[in-house]
Amino acid sequence: MNIHIVTLFPEFFESPLRCGLLGKAVEDGIIRVHLHNPRKFTSDLHQSVDDRPYGGGPGMVMLLDPLVQTLEEIAGETDGKGKTLLMAASGARFDQTMARSLAEEKNITIICGRYEGIDARLGELFPLRPISIGAYVLNGGETAALGVLEAVSRLVPGFMGREESGDDESYSHGLLEYPHYTRPPEYRGIKVPEALTSGNHAMIARWRRAKALEATWKMQPEMLRENFFDAQDIFILRQLPRKRLGRSLFVALVHYPVLDREKKSVAVSLTNLDIHDIARCSCSYGMGGAFIVTPLNDQKRLLGEIIAHWTSGAGGRTNPHRAMAFESIFPADSVEDAVAQITRQCGQEPYLLASSAQGPGNVSFREVRGILEQRPVLLLLGTSQGLSPLVLKQCQGMLPPLRYLDSYNHLSVRMAGAIIIDRILGDLD
Repeated sequence: MNIHIVTLFPEFFESPLRCGLLGKAVEDGIIRVHLHNPRKFTSDLHQSVDDRPYGGGPGMVMLLDPLVQTLEEIAGETDGKGKTLLMAASGARFDQTMARSLAEEKNITIICGRYEGIDARLGELFPLRPISIGAYVLNGGETAALGVLEAVSRLVPGFMGREESGDDESYSHGLLEYPHYTRPPEYRGIKVPEALTSGNHAMIARWRRAKALEATWKMQPEMLRENFFDAQDIFILRQLPRKRLGRSLFVALVHYPVLDREKKSVAVSLTNLDIHDIARCSCSYGMGGAFIVTPLNDQKRLLGEIIAHWTSGAGGRTNPHRAMAFESIFPADSVEDAVAQITRQCGQEPYLLASSAQGPGNVSFREVRGILEQRPVLLLLGTSQGLSPLVLKQCQGMLPPLRYLDSYNHLSVRMAGAIIIDRILGDLD
């Protein structure tokens, strides 16, 4: 495999290309690394490769012509430049899937950016693929390029010696790697796990799978969203401790004050389907509870009858799952009443969070998770045409509309509520 690296500091790569497995792969010709310095194509005394940016601002920008000539020289070589990567903090996140794909190429070119970046016209002249190794900024692309070089190289046949050596490593199967142990079997009172010394290969495989799941759960739980699990995996995951942020999330289905079609503040009637679906959603996500807010006595009596039917009446006896869901439903005369009930239960006043089909929002779903780690949150869902300004003024945060990039954004309140709750808590809470 040929890897061309365009860099102003080729000496950066000299030591890594002589060390360990990478050095051996280079020596054996499994990987051929070619270093190209754009300074070769400068004509001034100082070999300048940067200049001030148009429009002003701090820093310098890499000049276009030296980079263009470098890439053209690489393209003119026998093997060509192949796919061209640009190491940039703003690029797509590099991962193991991308590494596997690149390892199948015969040639790749990696451009190491410097200063504030490169002249953007390079991307119009050549098909560049901007790549980032993480959400942070480095002095230049060399460190990032070295990471990509090693991640891709070790997947090339012959690099590892034994091809299966990389099969059980972190990210290889969508999970982080399980912990390793070697001799002695006990050190300072700490023993190697019994499963690994049992000689039982099935037991060892189960232990390793369980530990890989546990490591991924603790360190990078978002990876689990992309996996498919069998019954044994699900059993293991269910035993792992979770933050259970849902216990601090409450929802209120507000029937007053809400807006009618003429934008007047009104009270509207309860809807049986809304109550059922909010109850099931609250129970499924392990939430603190769901409040049905109405000041109307006839509506409160109706709500009481519905709750009683499913918790202590005939409905609950025939459908115990629905009875369980309705145990999380609570009546409230007003939003202030719901806030007071939560404050008594949690010992802390909740953060009032509004939802709206119209933007803009001022708090993200991720930020709500952070708030839940500190205090309870009451999510307000407006019925009819949405929450009244009287309620919105009390709120400390507003979520963005669920479909703010599209013109049609008219979900039912129960559907919108379910989507919002899932975006806040997800399936890993």
